[in-house]
Amino acid sequence: MKCALVTGGSRGIGKAISLQLAVDSDYHILVNYRKDQTAAHETLKSVEDAGGKGSLLPFDVSNREEVVKALGTFQEKNPEAVVEVLVNNAGITKDGLFMWMKPEAWDSVINTNLNGFFNVTHHLIQNMLMNRYGRIINIVSLAGVKGNAGQVNYAAAKGAVVAATKSLAQEVGKRNITVNAVAPGFINSDMTEDLDEKELKKMVPLNRFGQPEEVAHLVSFLASEKASYITGEVININGGIYS
Repeated sequence: MKCALVTGGSRGIGKAISLQLAVDSDYHILVNYRKDQTAAHETLKSVEDAGGKGSLLPFDVSNREEVVKALGTFQEKNPEAVVEVLVNNAGITKDGLFMWMKPEAWDSVINTNLNGFFNVTHHLIQNMLMNRYGRIINIVSLAGVKGNAGQVNYAAAKGAVVAATKSLAQEVGKRNITVNAVAPGFINSDMTEDLDEKELKKMVPLNRFGQPEEVAHLVSFLASEKASYITGEVININGGIYS
């Protein structure tokens, strides 16, 4: 059973990615979520309604012991399962000006967005190396490549994942494992619902926010055989706001 794991896969961009992978591939979709079980079940139903197969895999990416336990238990129950595709999508924001930022806002954003990448990828990379195949796609952000006022913590975490993407790609390329990052701009999702779209879209050459499905198509391509010669790349998908 060949699997694709999408962290934070129950809502927004993660949900769209889970669904698109189900449509475009034969992968068994592992929908990871932290606490919104209702949304996770809805995503799994969408995957199945699209003709795909999947399972729910609850764990907090920022908790290393929880990650190891959840993935280890899944492997024990499904010894024939091989995770070939990993989409590190789980992320949180706690925005605020740096001078007033509480340590907890820094720590929690770094723990989820950066350490979460380490915890999940580090656990799965060994099997990818042994199998000589893998696709790792890290969802970063416009903030991580351009910077954004009020998001020093988020930009720091995503910028670090950008650098990690480029470095890891150089380490594992010889084993036919590609590592790429996708950097969305303003995408209609839970994370942007409080933003003033009417005002902010003026900054975007395409004059609109993007849709989660547009990001999902790009991720699905990078997860496929068609993208086998692309690695170490950071692909912006932001309507031209930064390119």
